[in-house]
Amino acid sequence: MVGGHYTYAEVPLFDYIKDITNSTRNNYDKVGHFAQGFIPALISREIIIRKKIIQDTKWQSFFIISFCLAFSAFYELIEWWVALATGEDAEAFLGTQGYIWDTQSDMGLALLGAIIGLISLGRLHSRQLKKHSKYQDMCAKKGKVP
Repeated sequence: MVGGHYTYAEVPLFDYIKDITNSTRNNYDKVGHFAQGFIPALISREIIIRKKIIQDTKWQSFFIISFCLAFSAFYELIEWWVALATGEDAEAFLGTQGYIWDTQSDMGLALLGAIIGLISLGRLHSRQLKKHSKYQDMCAKKGKVP
C-alpha cells in the first residue's frame, strides 16, 4: 500500500536512505520483491506439507524455491506486457530508474527471499504444523471438527 501511494520509486524513507548512502535510486521496490519470494515460500510449503504432495524435504525445498522464482518471473512478464499494452514509456512504468539489471535483480531478490524464508522459519513452521496435526487428531477422536 505504501508503494502504491507514493509509487515505488518515490517512497520517502527510501529517498532518505538513498541520500544517506549516496545511491542513485530508491530501492523500496526491492523490499517488495524480497517479500515476493519470502511469503509465497511459506504459503506453498504449508500446502505441500498439509496435502502431502512431496514427502522428501529436499525436494520440497527445491520445488518451493522453483515455484517462487517462477512466480517472480511471471510477475516481471506481466509488468512488461502491461507496459507494452498501455503504450507508456516502459522505463517510467516499470520503475527501473535507469538500472538495466532491474528485472534480474528483482527475481534474484525473490529467490533470496524464498531461501531465507525456508531457512529462517522452516523449523518453526514444522513445529506449528505438528502441533496443529495433533490438535486435529485429538478433535477427530472426540468426534469434533476443529
